Amino acid sequence: MSQEMLVLLAESLWETTYMVGVSAFIAALFGLPLGVILVTTDKGHVLENLVVNRVLGAIVNATRSTPFIILMVAIIPLTRLIVGTSIGTDAAIVPLSIAAIPFVGRIVESALKEVDYGVIEAAQAMGASPLQIIAKVLIPEALPSIVLGLTITVISLIGYSAMAGAIGGGGLGDLAIRYGYQRFRADIMLATVIILIAQVQLIQSCGDWLARRLNKK
Repeated sequence: MSQEMLVLLAESLWETTYMVGVSAFIAALFGLPLGVILVTTDKGHVLENLVVNRVLGAIVNATRSTPFIILMVAIIPLTRLIVGTSIGTDAAIVPLSIAAIPFVGRIVESALKEVDYGVIEAAQAMGASPLQIIAKVLIPEALPSIVLGLTITVISLIGYSAMAGAIGGGGLGDLAIRYGYQRFRADIMLATVIILIAQVQLIQSCGDWLARRLNKK
């Protein structure tokens, strides 16, 4: 493999890491409160509001059921409005984030629902406000599961970022299509697959380690 190809691989790896990192941050920033709202507004919970719960749930389900490649094309006008272009790594971050936010929301919702409701009732009996219950009971208790869920999200985003390369999103997926597939370079295809596998293994290992450290049980 030539030095030029090695440079292209390094640049593509950085583009993928940048896309996934920014998208994961945005998804966590909006997905965590979304998951909290989905749980706490459910029937019998500390902020019960079934109208809000059902509307948010429907929006989340609609977004999650849309295939990523279709979502990416469908929101091209929104992507252009936000970043000024529909091509490149910055443009790919918009659909990646929109796809990941409801995914994180459902993961956080699932993690919070695993918290023993008796702990919540005990906090209520001691006079804790809903905000205190969320910040000091629900999230700390569910943190290891949330970390594992975010790890799964990041790994999914790596796969989505490779698909983003199909419409000029940049990154390893774009490199694999332009140089590996279209120019019949099996070595480029193999190199991108190996790098993606290594990325996934590293992220999964880090996520598992952090979840174990946060687990008080």
